[in-house]
Amino acid sequence: MMVHFILSGETLESISEEIRLENPKYLKEYHNQRCARVDYIHDRLVPGKRLLIPGIKEIIEYNSRNDAPFKAVRLNPELIFNPEGLDDKYFVEIIESAERDGENIGRNFLTYAARVKWIRQINNQHLFELSKTDFFNMDGSKMADLARECMNFIYPMKIYTNLQGEVMRIELWDEIIKGFKHNKEKLFDLFPDKYAAIYIEEFEFIVLDRELFDRRMKEDSFIKTYFAAIRNKFINGTSHFDQTIGEENLPIQVQQKVLDEQYSDEIVLSQSLISLQKDIMYSGTYSLYTENSVISKAEIDYFISRYNVQNKTKIIIKHLP
Repeated sequence: MMVHFILSGETLESISEEIRLENPKYLKEYHNQRCARVDYIHDRLVPGKRLLIPGIKEIIEYNSRNDAPFKAVRLNPELIFNPEGLDDKYFVEIIESAERDGENIGRNFLTYAARVKWIRQINNQHLFELSKTDFFNMDGSKMADLARECMNFIYPMKIYTNLQGEVMRIELWDEIIKGFKHNKEKLFDLFPDKYAAIYIEEFEFIVLDRELFDRRMKEDSFIKTYFAAIRNKFINGTSHFDQTIGEENLPIQVQQKVLDEQYSDEIVLSQSLISLQKDIMYSGTYSLYTENSVISKAEIDYFISRYNVQNKTKIIIKHLP
């Protein structure tokens, strides 16, 4: 047994986590069975008072009971991905802003419709087609129009995932690659200036290089969000996966929990960073249909501070009926 003097802000949950006691109720029970009357815990911990903490043997015995709240079955769902027959559209909204010293120095607003179609299962992989339409970009620049037209010529693209729906590789259909030379001439006609020509040539180089195309497309905000590893196994109330965010594709580790265990048709997952990172904040929620673990809605918010510039991004994906 150890004696701990309670600090401001501490809770039974936070102290239990520190000592690796799975169920906080046993910390209160252990203390109250042994403490002086003046130190008895009723509801909340009182800073400055003593708290009696169980030793390792007692903690092991308590944990062996396997009755911690986070071990409940509904907080550790098995998210079985079954996209067979999927052919759905999603409304996608991406809002970006940048500030320096509290002053807005940039803002962009992009919306489009994304269509995800399941094609077939090949061994241990799913094959999907992805296409995007109905673009609106607040930027409205000529280069934004050029980028959109270039992408229109390569849809639909092929996306291979594992059986849990995490993206493995991205490819183009052979006929799209073969036809791009002809489509490139159309792009030159639509955008007849030297800067557009440079962009088109660089785009063709990416299209013809399978490895480079795969790498670039995996940086796409929709693909990273929709085909993330959100169906990884839950253990003790959480699951984890790797993700990247921002233009620099900064690596982060995300943990997720079931937001409300009283779910029925949809299950909502709440996401946060596994550990705090300097100059990065991240939060997200995903709603999945319980019958097939297909995404109904996703909303991601992240904040990146670099070189005295604060960049904020919100990504919203909504299933269209």
